[in-house]
Amino acid sequence: MTAAGRVGRFYTAARRHPWVLGKVADWKIPLGPYTPAQIAVAVVGGFLLIKTIGWWSWMGPVPLVVWLLAIWVVRRPRIRGRAPMQAALGWVLLGWQPQGGRIGGRAARDRGARPLLGGFTIEEVPRPVLSAPSARPAPRLAGTRSSMPRRTQPVASVAAGVGPVSGVQQLLNRAGQSGGAR
Repeated sequence: MTAAGRVGRFYTAARRHPWVLGKVADWKIPLGPYTPAQIAVAVVGGFLLIKTIGWWSWMGPVPLVVWLLAIWVVRRPRIRGRAPMQAALGWVLLGWQPQGGRIGGRAARDRGARPLLGGFTIEEVPRPVLSAPSARPAPRLAGTRSSMPRRTQPVASVAAGVGPVSGVQQLLNRAGQSGGAR
């Protein structure tokens, strides 16, 4: 049995060279090949020189030399490691972004201000009138237990029918009246 060998390929040479125009196989444009930045400077600069010839013609060949020098300067410039066209596109896209950024591909916007309207009514609730003053126990501290059951009224007043009577007390009273202890 033979094991299949592994093959590794590296294409770093293609990444080292910038994208250029004007090179086909062994043929290239004279003084080229040119980068897209050089072509853009040549086209835009040539157009501006032709349209403004009346302004600079008294300077002689100086504007033409500056134009050719500008084409040569932009042959391999880098702006923070990026080609000038990519950097310019990045600046355009940055200026095109909404100020608040994007959420889910759409412009993020703050919600508009609107008044918060509301109201409330204070009503006076009548207090129930107690026939006899009730003795309130002192408040207990949290976590303490008392061996005595809490009562809000003395037992004698409940049996006498003074004050509110709970449902359990009513049942106990009925059981006591019918002699219900077995």
